[in-house]
Formats: sequence, C-alpha cells, structure tokens
Amino acid sequence: MTNDDGSVQDAAAALAQAKAAAAAAQAAADAAEAALAAATRRAAEAQAAAAPVDPEPVVPTQPIASTQPVAPAQPIASGPLSPAAVDAVRAGYDFAGEALQMGALVNGEALADVQVRIPLGMVARHGLVAGATGTGKTKTLQGLAEQLSAAGVPVFAADIKGDLSGIATPGASSDKLTERTRGIGQDWKPTAFPTEYFTLGGLGTGVPIRATITSFGPLLLSKVLGLNETQESSLGLVFHYADAQGLPLVDLADLRSVLSYLQSDEGKGELKDLGGLAPATVGVILRELITFSDQGADVFFGEPEIDTADFLRLASDGRGIVSLLEVPGVQDKPALFSTFLMWLLADLMNDLPEVGDIDKPKLVFFFDEAHLLFANASKDFLSAITQTVRLIRSKGVGIFFVTQTPKDVPGDVLAQLGSRVQHQLRAHTPDDAKALRQTVQTYPVSEYDLGEVLQSLAIGEAIVTVMNEKGAPTPVAWTRMRAPQGSMDPTPAADMQATVQASPLLARYGTAVDPDSAKEMLARRLDAASAAAARAEAETAAAVQAAKTEKERLAAQKKLDAEYDRVTRQAQPRRTTTRSSSTRRSSKTPMEQVLGSPVTKTILTEVMRGIFGNARRR
Repeated sequence: MTNDDGSVQDAAAALAQAKAAAAAAQAAADAAEAALAAATRRAAEAQAAAAPVDPEPVVPTQPIASTQPVAPAQPIASGPLSPAAVDAVRAGYDFAGEALQMGALVNGEALADVQVRIPLGMVARHGLVAGATGTGKTKTLQGLAEQLSAAGVPVFAADIKGDLSGIATPGASSDKLTERTRGIGQDWKPTAFPTEYFTLGGLGTGVPIRATITSFGPLLLSKVLGLNETQESSLGLVFHYADAQGLPLVDLADLRSVLSYLQSDEGKGELKDLGGLAPATVGVILRELITFSDQGADVFFGEPEIDTADFLRLASDGRGIVSLLEVPGVQDKPALFSTFLMWLLADLMNDLPEVGDIDKPKLVFFFDEAHLLFANASKDFLSAITQTVRLIRSKGVGIFFVTQTPKDVPGDVLAQLGSRVQHQLRAHTPDDAKALRQTVQTYPVSEYDLGEVLQSLAIGEAIVTVMNEKGAPTPVAWTRMRAPQGSMDPTPAADMQATVQASPLLARYGTAVDPDSAKEMLARRLDAASAAAARAEAETAAAVQAAKTEKERLAAQKKLDAEYDRVTRQAQPRRTTTRSSSTRRSSKTPMEQVLGSPVTKTILTEVMRGIFGNARRR
C-alpha cells in the first residue's frame, strides 16, 4: 500500500486506521438504533396514555444507550394530528347528554369513530358559522336546523337565496351521498321537517311579518335610515312625544304626520320645553322617510304585528317548527333586512321570561348575512346588539351568526359566541390575507397550522370548536360536516304556496289593517283646530258687521229724527204773542193736530222699528 505522496504505507498503521473507521461506523449505527428505539418508546407511551385500556408493553428491539442523543418523536398517523391529539379530540367531544352531530374528524381521511358534536344545552351559548361563498355554510346551517327540529327545538332562519326551503322536502339519495355519509359514520335517511314560511310585509311566498313603528323604536329605525347621532336623538324625541300624547305610530305615514305636525304653526310649540326640533333635522328625517317608502318599505310596517311567540311552536309530533323568512330582495334593502331581524330578537328578549341554563334552547335563531347588521352601525346600536346577545341567552334563545369572516362581527359580540364553525377561507388579496390572519388568532392553540388548513378545506369541511358541557372550549377539530337529510335543492314553489295556504297563521296575519293611529288622530286635531279658527274668524267678521250695521242704523235714526223735527216745525203756523194759550191750542191746523197726536207718534215709532229692528233712542 502507498500513501498519497507515493511512499509505501506501513501495514500496521493501515490496519489500525481501518479498525478505527470500523469502530466509528459501528458507533454511528448504534446511535441511530438508539434514536429509533427512543422514538418507538415515546410513541408507544403516548398511545398508551390516551387509550382507555392499557396496551401491552412495547419492548424495544435494541438496547437503549442512555449516553446517546435522543431524536424527537414524530406522529405515526397520516394527517396533521398526532395520535395523542386525535384521542384528545375523541375525548373532548364525548358528551354524556344530548348533543347535535356535526360530523367526523378529518385526519388525512375522515375518522368515523371520532365524532364532532355540540351539547344541545350549549347551543344557547350562541355560535358563528363563517366561510367564503360556496364552501357549504348553508348546508351546515340546514343540518343543524334539522337536528334541532328533531330534538324538539324551534328554529328561525333567514332564507337568503331560497336554498333552505329544501328542509321541508325529503332529500334524494345518490351513490356519492351514500359514500360520503358512510365515511363519516352518518346513518342518513331522507327526512322532511315541519316548516313555516314567512316573508317581510308579504313580498314573496309566506305569511307576512309586519311591525309597528312604535315597537320598532327610534334606535333601530335610525340605523335603517342611516341617521347621524343628532338626527337619531331628534327622532327619539319625536317617539317620546308620540308616546306621551297617546299617538300610536303604526306605519311610516304616522311618523311623517307627527313630524309635519311638530313643524306646523299648531304644533311647533309642543316640544319647546324639551329643546324643540331643528327644521333642518326634521327635513332630513322626512326626506329619508320618503326615500325609504319609495323603496317599498311601507309594506314592512303596519298591523297586524307579528307575535314572536309564534316562532316557538312545536309540530303535533313534538318536533320543532322551522320558520324560514324569505328575503328575495335583500340586496336592495340590506339595512332593513338585518335591522328587522334585530327587532325580532329584541322583541323576543322583551317578551320571554328568564329561564337560566336549560337542557335545550327554547329557540335557535340563525342570523344570515350578519355583516349587514353591523355595517355603518352607531356605537349605541352596537351596544344594544351586544346587550341583546348577552342577555337573550338567559331567555333560552341561541343565536348563530352566519357570515363570511369572523372580522365581520364586532369583537364584543364575537366574545359572546361559544361555538365556531369555520369553512374555507381564501386569501387572494391583501385584505383576504389579513382577514385570514385575524381569524387564526381567534382560535385556541392546536397542532394545526390553521393558516394553511383554512385555505385547504374542501367544500363541506370546517374547523370546529364548541363549548363542552362545563362551558370550556373543546379541541380544534378539522371536521367533515354531516349531510342534510332534507333536499339540497329548494322546495318547489307550488309546494311552498300550499304550505302557506294551509298555515293557521295566514288568517291572523295575511291581511293588512289600517287602524286609527297618529295620522288620523292628528288629522282630526288639525280639523278641529281649523274649525275653531274658522268659527273665530266668522265670529270676528260677524262682530265687525254688527258694529257697522249699528253705526249705519244710528246714522239713519239721526237723519229720521232730524226730518221729523223739520216736518213738525214746518207744520206749525205763525202766531202772535197776544193770543192766549187756549186760543193757540184751538187755532191749530188739522195737520198740526194729526202730527202732534200720540197715535201719530206711535205709528212713526213702529215704522222706524220695522226698518232697523230696534226702538228709537231719545
């Protein structure tokens, strides 16, 4: 053997070098085997700790050298979660009481034995269903509504696109549907659920829902009209005046009448002690009301007003009735739609008694297109929403807001939501990326890279976390959601119309009525004021005319008296002073005797009375 420089290598040195290399290789092999044994042991320990029954001990195939470095454990299951995390999800959603099945955990593939559920009693702690358009939000909502109905819980939901109406029609089976439901452990059967259709003011197919302006209130109406804080305060003053004066505000015409009256000569002093109304502010409100009315909003306000207790009904078989509100033109009146739903919630909160924590809700309210409610909302309005969401839970009502991203819901409201179902989010724009980061920050810590997972969710899959029976959040779970048992297509229009015609509510709410309200009352008040003014004007005119007539009569009377005196003087003859009085009396001419007689004077007096209607004044 030779060295690198060409010299002859010593045999003993070469042998020693070869032995050293072999020893180093053996040491490396031993270290690798020790690392593999340590990883195997750690995985076995984790699996044993999570399993309900202790498994047989795992004996390492190679001795473990404590002096060798130990490599970190790696998950042995396919998917993003380790076996320990999978078992934690299984245990986290294993509830003792009644629960709604939401779907099965996805860990590479759906695990039918790891079911994701929500305790029925925790549905009253509210929730959020979010996700981009077309990711399965509506079907998630339908699946939850079906299970709530089956559990005897009434449901109210806004059917924005008409898709939810399929809940009233049994679903159609298919090979693809069977494969999906079998894969998540769902025992799927086509089922129809009791459904009632409603519509705002009768625009569409359903029993009309109306509200009076008085019950709607100035805060919600200000949100609909887009008023600023000053205008909102002035509108509140108008409502206060109408209530104090016993003027029912039933529809928009009533409110316009009150505003116009308070700016009229008859009514502008009514609010003087309360600060009054600025003409410019009243002008803005009146213009907004006219625009609002031109958009067709008149039909939403009036009587008969819906009794929200009708949304809490059960069918004859004990299932909860699903009340669907058809909103065909929500894009034209988004503020009205969202605010009207808020009125329904506020009315429920005012009418329902306190029940505290109960085994199942009295009603679950799905608030679709929730971002419309919070857009351009004033601080007072947001405060009212937050208070309603916080307090209505104690009335047994659960609310699920349905929107595209959690950032659409204010933080104070989002903090009240105990359950989260987040479908796929997209990050195609900087704003989308920001929304994605904000969404990830709202979830509990987990082994998921949520920023990646939320963008890779398939249609009908979602990231779920809910409140367990003790009120603590459950582990974050990538879930393949259950398929609805009702039809995924809308119910035919003819079937919907037949359901509406057969509804017992149609007789109560189907026909609008125009009761005696502020408009009619103020019209009568103004008519009475006009009549009183006309009477006063007539009396003044009569007094003026009477004074004029009296003046003319006195002038005529004076003229007649003068003429009488003249005639009398002319009738007297010339007489001398030497005649005696008796001679003068006897020497009167016949004319003097006639004119001087009492009878003649009486006749002249009566003639003048007949002309002027009054006696002479001498």
